[in-house]
Amino acid sequence: MPEYERLALIASPTDRAQEAETALRAAHEWAPLEEADAVVVLGGDGLMLQTLHAMLDDDRVVPAFGLNHGTVGFLMNRAKSSRPLRDRIARSRSIAVSPLLMEAVTNTGEMFTSWAINEVSLLRETRQTAKLEIAVNGKVRMAELSCDGVLVATPAGSTAYNLSANGPILPLSSAMLALTPISPFRPRRWRGAILPETYDIVFRVLDAVKRPVSAVADQKEVRDVSQVRVRAAREHQLTLLFDRGQSLEERIFAEQFMV
Repeated sequence: MPEYERLALIASPTDRAQEAETALRAAHEWAPLEEADAVVVLGGDGLMLQTLHAMLDDDRVVPAFGLNHGTVGFLMNRAKSSRPLRDRIARSRSIAVSPLLMEAVTNTGEMFTSWAINEVSLLRETRQTAKLEIAVNGKVRMAELSCDGVLVATPAGSTAYNLSANGPILPLSSAMLALTPISPFRPRRWRGAILPETYDIVFRVLDAVKRPVSAVADQKEVRDVSQVRVRAAREHQLTLLFDRGQSLEERIFAEQFMV
């Protein structure tokens, strides 16, 4: 069982999270994030994603244990428990999550790289339908997709935007990615694909000036893109900590039986 002796604490500015932070800071000793073995995140899924992104950007990733003081809290644990916090963390189950790396090239030739934990989305910017070419591992698999957009989702993100776009729910241990069209016009019946996370996906925007497209990695947007490459960055795995019996894997599995 891993030892998490030095813990950092990050809290949302909401009243609920700030109240919980005050109580926890009085009850425990805390370390700066750059010196911690793990981080406790007080808030909702948004703050958890923000924390994970910040660690990826700083190239120092430690396990994260979330306490839900937000709304949905899909990536979080229950805020209240009869067990002491440090005991919960010591007994927690770790879940590895591979983020996506997006490399986007704009119409002017600028390149931007961004991380995504849930999904990378390509979205039309105007009333004009987006037209995209899709290549997988260097081979063009779809010469032209007319659509509002398309996305690549991780298993952790497959129950978010991907699910609302009628994409598949992916078990966390599947090591797969969901490639899901958003309101496809042609070919109308294409439902997307499920790809191994080892695959490299490249989108080329056709008629990029007349039909501008933006690329969004979670919440970070790059506008007027001409080409977007997406791959799973398994060498930068993230670790989420969950109370036993409440893991992310179980939550994703349970979503398949929701009606």
